[in-house]
Amino acid sequence: MLDKEHVKRVAGLARLSITEEETSMFTEQLGSIIHYIDQLNTVDTNNVEPTAFLSPEHDPLRDDKVQPSLPQEDLLKNGPSVKKGCFAVPKIMTH
Repeated sequence: MLDKEHVKRVAGLARLSITEEETSMFTEQLGSIIHYIDQLNTVDTNNVEPTAFLSPEHDPLRDDKVQPSLPQEDLLKNGPSVKKGCFAVPKIMTH
């Protein structure tokens, strides 16, 4: 089952700094979520057809068609910083 060490490890992997109080809170919350998922895993779904949508009218998939797009200059007007024809964003990788 989930314990504080698991939560600390996940927080470390996500580069999150969490307090001991937050570790306890997340351990309890995530434990509740995992318990709920375990309950769902006990439901017999052998005779249930897999579905993505409840009704066929709600099928958002469409055929891909080449269509005209906005000019690059118009799109780049929305960005706070543009360099060499692309949105410029802060560097996040240090190595």
